[in-house]
Amino acid sequence: MSTVSIELPDSLKKQIEAVAAKEGFTLSQFLTSAAGEKLAAMLSMDYLRREAAAGRREEFERYLAAVPDVEPIETDRLP
Repeated sequence: MSTVSIELPDSLKKQIEAVAAKEGFTLSQFLTSAAGEKLAAMLSMDYLRREAAAGRREEFERYLAAVPDVEPIETDRLP
């Protein structure tokens, strides 16, 4: 484990502490979780951008053409 010092506005720190306590977390646990979630989101976006850049329109069109042109089943319809 590593220790990191960060500066937070007092109002933000108080809000985080209140939410963390309500959920049964320490401030450190809350911030660690939040940082992990943000990192996962950013890495996912990077992955999706790389995959999109590597894609080929012709292959997409070929796969799309293989999808049958039928009405969705009742349980897949929007209300």
